[in-house]
Amino acid sequence: MNILLVTLDQFRGDCLSAAGHSVVQTPNLDALAADGVRLARHYSQAAPCSPGRACLYTGTYQMNNRVVANGTPLDARFDNVARAARRAGMDPTLLGYTDQGIDPRHADGPDDPRLSDYEGVLPGFALELDLAHERAWHAWLTELGHGPFGSREHALATEPERPVELSISAFLTDRFIDWVGRQDAGWFAHTSYLRPHPPYAAAGEWSKRYAPDDVPLPIEPAQQRHPLHDGALSVPAAAAPRSEAEVRAMRAQYYGMVSEVDFHLGRVCDELRRLGQWDDTFVVVTSDHGEQLGDHGLVEKLGWFEQSYHVLGIVRDPSRPHAHGTVVNEFTENVDIFPTLCDALGIDVPAQCDGLPLTPFLDGVEPPWWRTAAHWEYDWREVLLRHAEYPWPWDRRPERQHLTVLRNDGYQYVQFADGSWRCFDFGADPTGRTEVTDAARVLALAQEMLTWRSQHADRTMSGMLLECGGIGRRPPGVGAHS
Repeated sequence: MNILLVTLDQFRGDCLSAAGHSVVQTPNLDALAADGVRLARHYSQAAPCSPGRACLYTGTYQMNNRVVANGTPLDARFDNVARAARRAGMDPTLLGYTDQGIDPRHADGPDDPRLSDYEGVLPGFALELDLAHERAWHAWLTELGHGPFGSREHALATEPERPVELSISAFLTDRFIDWVGRQDAGWFAHTSYLRPHPPYAAAGEWSKRYAPDDVPLPIEPAQQRHPLHDGALSVPAAAAPRSEAEVRAMRAQYYGMVSEVDFHLGRVCDELRRLGQWDDTFVVVTSDHGEQLGDHGLVEKLGWFEQSYHVLGIVRDPSRPHAHGTVVNEFTENVDIFPTLCDALGIDVPAQCDGLPLTPFLDGVEPPWWRTAAHWEYDWREVLLRHAEYPWPWDRRPERQHLTVLRNDGYQYVQFADGSWRCFDFGADPTGRTEVTDAARVLALAQEMLTWRSQHADRTMSGMLLECGGIGRRPPGVGAHS
């Protein structure tokens, strides 16, 4: 078995033609879903990139892994998908980036350059292509007469001006095709695509694929807003463009980026078929978080909003063809990916994992014990840490810059760490702007969230007892690596 883990950065879960999107076309992702299992209600557990990926790679909620911002180190004690693959006898290889900062306790002294860069490589991965800073892509473009560039933002923002085959997505795909052609059976690859992450500038002809007049307009902000929402609307990097023409152009470019990464994923699948490896490759496609795309007056990813956390999810297990083409409507989460890969690799699921293996759904079974809601968290203490001093660790103000979301079939309950809350009736209003004020309904949701938190506290060692003869009552299948 080969393993291919694909992340398409900032890919909204509704931007699939297979999911019924009215404009954007994703024929290759649709075909993969028809040849696998599509997770219709799949959610990331945190934003932005580093927090979302920490949850994905370790199978843990933010309340346990504590990666709360781009720049928060990932504690070295956590197991992850790459380390698990090594235990299974594989050599997990990264093409792209993982955005995980080094645990400073494991640095090579105070001058270790990794202490100044959160865009590090997840422990366990062998690095084949580094796109964390786009240096390799920039050097390639410069050799071809399309550089140099003053910044990564400039190189990405000018993608519409260059031939489509020179895009960052084409570059990664070309390098993967070259790499996989040199591999023996039994490889593990993580291809981490940047697009459709901003800037909103699709490559070459993809920038003209969708006419701005044809794209739907976003959801308007609610009249009554939480202070965090108002604060975000006042920040230029988070606020959507003000004019309708600019909003339409932004959305058209995003859709172009979506269709381009769909095209390149089709190239990857075609190459695996050409090599005779398609029926031996377990494929997972997801994203680290979503994109507001003007909804609620915002861009990027933040807050409690559905658009920032609902992401695509497709899993193809070639050994379970009878479930191919099915759509899972239960709530699934990115913390489920690591346990699922452990099952596929035939190794134990670490006790640290908050997620659950998706294996029953790959068998076409809906387990009666599955979760009834999705959860995610957002932490904005970074603003406080950059602009204020406080007596660490006694001052708990940073911990108040946090929210947790419970999203079930009908409602979205948002608990803020300062004690305030919001509750939205998605059954009555799918835009997420109609608030619930019924005390009994809100209390039940608050109690459900408290129960969730209680049941998902870190349990790495809580299932063990130290007794006279050594460790006792260790759950079956839990080894030293857990």
